[in-house]
Amino acid sequence: MCGRYTLFTPPEDLRERFGATPTRPMEPRYNCAPGQELPVVTNEAPDEFRFLKWGLVPSWADSASVGNDRINARAETVARKRSFADAYESRRCLVPADGFYEWVDRGGAKQPYRVAFEDDRPFAMAGLWERWAPKTKQTGLGDFGGGGPSREQEPLETFTVVTTEPNDLISDLHNRMAVVLAPEEESTWLHGEPNEVASLLDTHPDDDITVYPVSTRVNSPANDGRELIEPVEV
Repeated sequence: MCGRYTLFTPPEDLRERFGATPTRPMEPRYNCAPGQELPVVTNEAPDEFRFLKWGLVPSWADSASVGNDRINARAETVARKRSFADAYESRRCLVPADGFYEWVDRGGAKQPYRVAFEDDRPFAMAGLWERWAPKTKQTGLGDFGGGGPSREQEPLETFTVVTTEPNDLISDLHNRMAVVLAPEEESTWLHGEPNEVASLLDTHPDDDITVYPVSTRVNSPANDGRELIEPVEV
């Protein structure tokens, strides 16, 4: 799975790499976590980094809380699973990152490892996004008195990261990994037809990838500093 990642590449480098401008200031992030609003590039606005909440909420959901269980979508079932099929058809996105974390059970303790390219260059993980409109609520007397005017709530935009089988290097850490797109695949992922993008959901090779242990401080999403990416001895 992909449950945490980093994105500390300078904003100007991200603009050049993805051809997108952020809709709000971008700060370096060393512990991006589910439930947070994070920058993505959507097929609807490919020239912008828009900030969406991590944890996909399908448009038909009764509650936004369902997003807590939808931070990842399996490549093998994404086209047919109800939670993701509509987004796979027409709402795909790029999730920029420069590394992600995986955990290994070491005698009952979870040891985090960071996975990144050797030069820490940014890359895009394949993602899906959705726009969920909360049900309108009556103000005033509610159900018992004729009610008051409806109070519109802002739509919630969310995303998920697509995962696939791991490469040999990452298989020592976990049985899943994020789908890492090659730069030349990113436009097709955003704008291609479903039958064109299925082949992109493959396993990224492990050449030019480094894996190393990091501090268990990354286990808490409350921690978010550069010290989280420093190697440690285990």
